[in-house]
Amino acid sequence: MTNLPSTLGELRRSRWSEELLAGRGVKQEIRDNLLRKVAAGEELFFGVHGYEDTVVPQIVNAVLSRHNFILLGLRGQAKSRILRGLTNLLDEQMPVVAGCEINDNPYRPICKACRELVAERGDATPVRWLPRQERYVEKLATPDVTVADIIGDVDPIRAARGGRDLSDELTIHYGLLPRANRGIFALNELPDLAGKIQVGLFNIMQEGDVQIKGYPLRLPLDVLLVFTANPEDYTARGKIITPLKDRIGSEIRTHYPLTAEEGLRITEQEAWLSRVTGTPALIPIYVREIVEEIAFLARDDKRVDKRSGVSQRLPITCLENALSSAEQRGARNAETPIVARVADVYASLPSITGKLELEYEGELRGADNVARELIRAARAESSTATFPAWTCKR
Repeated sequence: MTNLPSTLGELRRSRWSEELLAGRGVKQEIRDNLLRKVAAGEELFFGVHGYEDTVVPQIVNAVLSRHNFILLGLRGQAKSRILRGLTNLLDEQMPVVAGCEINDNPYRPICKACRELVAERGDATPVRWLPRQERYVEKLATPDVTVADIIGDVDPIRAARGGRDLSDELTIHYGLLPRANRGIFALNELPDLAGKIQVGLFNIMQEGDVQIKGYPLRLPLDVLLVFTANPEDYTARGKIITPLKDRIGSEIRTHYPLTAEEGLRITEQEAWLSRVTGTPALIPIYVREIVEEIAFLARDDKRVDKRSGVSQRLPITCLENALSSAEQRGARNAETPIVARVADVYASLPSITGKLELEYEGELRGADNVARELIRAARAESSTATFPAWTCKR
């Protein structure tokens, strides 16, 4: 990066032409890079399994259509990981006006401070290079989020220090959305965002203008907006206002692993199992299958609230606890090697009960009893699948 242009004049004389930067928005940039990856057969979302034939093709279509999109899914379905993986579709670095809060294009700045800087210094305007990781901004939507958090607000201290009127654009402290200019803005749990904030969000998405403290501000932002939501909140409670829903180009539904093999791959990838200890620790395949089967059975159990879902974090934490239980027993009894047993899965109850939202019938039974029954059922299912029928009968 030391050979990259450091001023506007050097930028004009480089391959980063004005036509390229001015005419190619972030959605087109992501689209171009995605097409190259698809043509080369590269992996698009590293570490995301089970979506190759379902969710990923829909995301690809949304990106190629230059849509803002929303991922609808229950907890623990890799929604946030997918959104963060979108940064790999951005260019490695991008030139911006040095010191700009909203990553202004050196050729076409949109904030007043940068416009004045370019007018004053011309080709000597300093340029810095923004890495792709800094072009992703994520916010968890909560009821207490304000317009100032998302869009911005007047900064009285800045106005006082600069001797400026409060209506001056230079007194604005920009929120998260303007700071994601020329990048990706991700908003998790969209239905939890207050209605008035959603109004400001779709207004700046579509028209590029907003009102801060009573005076209008034009902000033609270049940003890809992506959202996540629980489908129950999105459809039943109706907390996403209609104009905003209408402006979201694609609605993509995620899901839990469809097969035990997919679940095993995810759990193997995410669980902390490679522990540096003096004694080797082993987890037999049948123990892994039992743990995975617990999640599959829980998702179909009538005592478990299906609207809440059963996160993939359940088998991940359960397997970690099972290995820890085996380590504890091994340390007490000086076992070599340490081998996890089915009994260690029962010792993992705390990592199961906290992941289950129970219906009325389940509450009557109690979380511990429900979890134990799920383990027994999972053990039976796993034994049938792992061992031949004649072995099970014996």
